[in-house]
Amino acid sequence: MDDNQTIAALAALAQPTRLRTFRLLVEREPEGVPAGELAKLVDVPQNTMSAHLATLSQAGLVRGERHSRSIVYHVDLNRFRAVMVYLLQDCCGGNASLCAPLISDLTPAALLGRRRRPVEPNWRAPMSDKVYNALFLSTGNSVRSIIAEAILNRLGMGKFNAYSAGSQPKGEVHPFALQLLKRLNYDTSFARSKAWDEFAAPGAPQMDFVFTVCDNAAAEACPVWPGQPMTAHWGVPDPAAAEGSEAERHFAFAETYRMLNNRISIFVSLPMPSLDKLALQKRLDEIGRNIQKAG
Repeated sequence: MDDNQTIAALAALAQPTRLRTFRLLVEREPEGVPAGELAKLVDVPQNTMSAHLATLSQAGLVRGERHSRSIVYHVDLNRFRAVMVYLLQDCCGGNASLCAPLISDLTPAALLGRRRRPVEPNWRAPMSDKVYNALFLSTGNSVRSIIAEAILNRLGMGKFNAYSAGSQPKGEVHPFALQLLKRLNYDTSFARSKAWDEFAAPGAPQMDFVFTVCDNAAAEACPVWPGQPMTAHWGVPDPAAAEGSEAERHFAFAETYRMLNNRISIFVSLPMPSLDKLALQKRLDEIGRNIQKAG
């Protein structure tokens, strides 16, 4: 995030109809709103709404996803948070201990969670403050599972601990993945390509969720995980296999981030305490199917 990107985002919101549209999309996450419905809700002609959505999209604040014959729009909460973090990054004279609460409260999970705070008993444990462990698996553990680990640890701050591993780890993280995460203000010191047997060994964290994020990993025989965690396949295309110019290859990595970020945003917003095991498994599988459709 830089001055020009921040100015573009703030300028896009500095108009009554666009501001109302953005706030409406925030309210309707993660389901999104079709373009035609948005025009009716905001009470403007369809062509006018299209122009406003184009401005918000160019600023990176919203995105459209095609569903059959309609385009459903979503707000990019991660982008909005990046703007807020950029505005606050030098606050209090750079005193992180004072500013950290302000920034952490701007996570997409926190923004959505203010509207949805279930208090029913947890399906895994009666404690409402349970922290869940989630493991993302891929073959090489060099791109997708690493990106997913980073996203969940940011969006699920305080609610989830994310990890990643590979069945045949490449031993190093792809440089494009590291560049992407650093550009989005992630601390990449965690990023390490490692084997999944680290998490099947005695003393390893007990997993509540195990997700495969590449087609190869889904077809392989996974270890028997202690405690029988919930599992789902969230396959996305391998950006490391993308061809073309360097810009096109970087775009493939950005698309991988976008798809994983969308699905993990939905995941962290699930009302865990109010879902029984069968209902939760159904929601996890639905997230995976949506990934495949979007990809």
